[in-house]
Amino acid sequence: MKIAIVHDYIKEYGGAEKVLEELHNLFPKAPIYTTVYLPNFLGPHKERFQKMDIRPSILQYIPFKSKLISPLRLLAILVFKFWNFSKYDLVIVSATGAYQPNLINKGKAKQICYCHTPPRYLYGYSTARNWQKLPVINVLASIANHFLRMVDFKSAQNVDLFIANSKEIKSRIERFYRKDSIVVYPPVSLFIAQKSYQKENYYLAGGRLARPKRVDLAIKVANRLKLPLIVFGKGFAGYGKELEKIAGTTVKFVGEVNEEEKIKLMSQAKAFIFSAEEEDFGITPVEVMSVGTPVIAFYSGGVKESVIDGKTGIFFEKANPDSLALAVKRFEKLKISSEECIKQANNFSKERFDKEIIKIVK
Repeated sequence: MKIAIVHDYIKEYGGAEKVLEELHNLFPKAPIYTTVYLPNFLGPHKERFQKMDIRPSILQYIPFKSKLISPLRLLAILVFKFWNFSKYDLVIVSATGAYQPNLINKGKAKQICYCHTPPRYLYGYSTARNWQKLPVINVLASIANHFLRMVDFKSAQNVDLFIANSKEIKSRIERFYRKDSIVVYPPVSLFIAQKSYQKENYYLAGGRLARPKRVDLAIKVANRLKLPLIVFGKGFAGYGKELEKIAGTTVKFVGEVNEEEKIKLMSQAKAFIFSAEEEDFGITPVEVMSVGTPVIAFYSGGVKESVIDGKTGIFFEKANPDSLALAVKRFEKLKISSEECIKQANNFSKERFDKEIIKIVK
């Protein structure tokens, strides 16, 4: 069976790229088609993609393409529309919610879409880029988004089978595309806490430092309660600089880290603060639990399906510093079992993902 994989674009390493990596591991002979491939922006994760057969589109030759990811969504429509996949038996589309990759000309091939989310910017969800603060751009973007929503709906009808990365995304697919889907949780790298890593007196936040992740809430609470807080990860669209400006003396930024450094940070932390708004799934909280560290999370989106309140962490109800501060104070009085955290994380393993995807493909 000839298989091809399609991915919006490759510029950063987040949850969607982890899924892409695992799809490649499952189907190593399948070429990966994408609009643009920018390995120099992948930091310590660059080498993960070096042995993959990645085939970028004509957009790869556009100057300053790294700064045009958002505007390129209009040209991406044409790229996917005229890409012919009729020589393949199966096309697996990894849809990050950036473009409309389901528009491909599939011919007689079957098309599976692993949907991380319908495009957040089209349906009122917060995004990494704060374009809405500029009135002129806001008006123009609203007009463009009306057109793009129609294109997005049409592209979804091209899919033979949707796979949602959480129940949260399953509900969005039903609401915006009027299509059913199967839930297959993303593959999570389950880490093993090293015995040499002793718990230290700090909280941890970070991952992909984008505005919807609301890391600013963790920083504001750390400032207020004088909590030692370590923030890791790469900033996007100026958000990292914004976070540094509001950080007090108890907050430390360590930048983008490799897997070994991340495991150490997660293992030694008292808890991981996850403040993301309407997160699609949220791989990082599961990674944290896999080393026995609890999670303090905003009760929203896919994280409601991974964290168990009072057992592997706790939730706070409102996306503001007051609600998070109360949650931290509550956490300080609780005893969360590391064993329960690890047990829960095991439900989201790569092995489980592989088994479910292979079954669907067959």
